[in-house]
Amino acid sequence: MRFSTWQDGVDWQFCDNRKMDMLQDSLLSLKDDMVAFIAGHGMRRVPVYVGEEVPTVVWEDESNADSWKDFVETAKAAGAAFVTMSEVVLEKDDLELLLEELQETNFPDEESPLIDEAQSLATHVGRVGYIQLGFAHQGVVFLHENTTAWYERYQQLLESLESFGDIVLDDEDADEQS
Repeated sequence: MRFSTWQDGVDWQFCDNRKMDMLQDSLLSLKDDMVAFIAGHGMRRVPVYVGEEVPTVVWEDESNADSWKDFVETAKAAGAAFVTMSEVVLEKDDLELLLEELQETNFPDEESPLIDEAQSLATHVGRVGYIQLGFAHQGVVFLHENTTAWYERYQQLLESLESFGDIVLDDEDADEQS
């Protein structure tokens, strides 16, 4: 559960699974900590994103803000020689494409709240919104994911476009069968 307050001109995000207040704007400092921790355990990092086509198990320990450290230690204990690491930075081109698609799907209603939400994401361009760690063990890839609230909303907006595309395609299929 996330709570938000406005203090000293900053929107602070409070997570019930965090022990301290955290500014959920970018995961860059977390990434730096992860890189150092992984190297400190004598492990290598491989720049790989593990997609849905691979059998995976997602690490879930929301009560521990440093669960990624336990994850790395588990990888080492499992004999993993390396940890995969992937990050997503919100790129200006990706946000512009999202806005363009939202405007097309909401035409002629250019005052759509979804468009306003997407435009508000511009303040996060260039920031790390998602980090995935992984290691393979006995044919399964174990994953640990960290994300910001704004990146989750970005993903929801993308998914809403995919859902809309499915509806349009279904309507076209129905027209062709008539």
